[in-house]
Amino acid sequence: MIHSTKMFLLTLLAFASSSQTLPAAEASGSPIRALLVIGGCCHDYLHQKNLLTDGVSARANVQWRIAYDTDETGKRLNPVYRDLNWAKGYDVIVHDECSAEVKNRAEVERVLRPHREGVPAVVLHCAMHSYRTNGWQQGITPWFELTGLQTTSHGPQEPIVVTYLARQHPIIKGLKDWTTIKEEHYNNSAGKLLPSAEALADGEQTYRTRDGKKTTHRYVVAWTNLYQGKTRVFGTTLGHQNATVSAPQHLDLVARGLLWAVDKLDDEYLLPADRVLLDNSSK
Repeated sequence: MIHSTKMFLLTLLAFASSSQTLPAAEASGSPIRALLVIGGCCHDYLHQKNLLTDGVSARANVQWRIAYDTDETGKRLNPVYRDLNWAKGYDVIVHDECSAEVKNRAEVERVLRPHREGVPAVVLHCAMHSYRTNGWQQGITPWFELTGLQTTSHGPQEPIVVTYLARQHPIIKGLKDWTTIKEEHYNNSAGKLLPSAEALADGEQTYRTRDGKKTTHRYVVAWTNLYQGKTRVFGTTLGHQNATVSAPQHLDLVARGLLWAVDKLDDEYLLPADRVLLDNSSK
């Protein structure tokens, strides 16, 4: 009996020892690897890059590499795109560049290629007004096909009343309507999203025209898009001012949209990241 008991205890110890050597969190829970492409014309990207990455990583298990372009003309392609394999190793690309004057079709195709191949995207604010190849004022450009929204201009900086529409969509489930500070309101120049896109929120802005008349515009300000029938894209036109970029309502929306884009919008990933930035050597 004593011998049997000793054998039983030894077996338990061996099992415990072997179980402790198994790899921890091998299959799930790894941080999402995101590349933020940011820079160009007309915005305080120097500070917004940190407001965005810090804010999202405080809400979701996302780690970042930041490709910040100091050029403020909007006329050149972000240097990260010089590498033909610029998107390799990332789970999602966040486009926050303002490159309206980058019109070379070959350069735009270089930006689009990974997304055509299935790499998810998040498109923010002036990214919608980037890559204006021929016909952008009248028709759907290759870039508009990615974003899911045709937009050609914005109004004056006045508050935007944001109303969530698809209340049961996982991105906005539980989020509350809110009003921004003075913000740029991007038009929906075709009057609607592309057929591949779904509206999540619209925004209403009221202001007086130069002749003193009061006018109100209501446009979609947040949506999802299924690019090429397979690639998930989340977009919002909000985010001109630093105070809007760092607003809790904006960061909640972007964080949830990013997680949806990579199909990881769940409790396991709605947790703060251990650290914000990837190793400098990582791509």
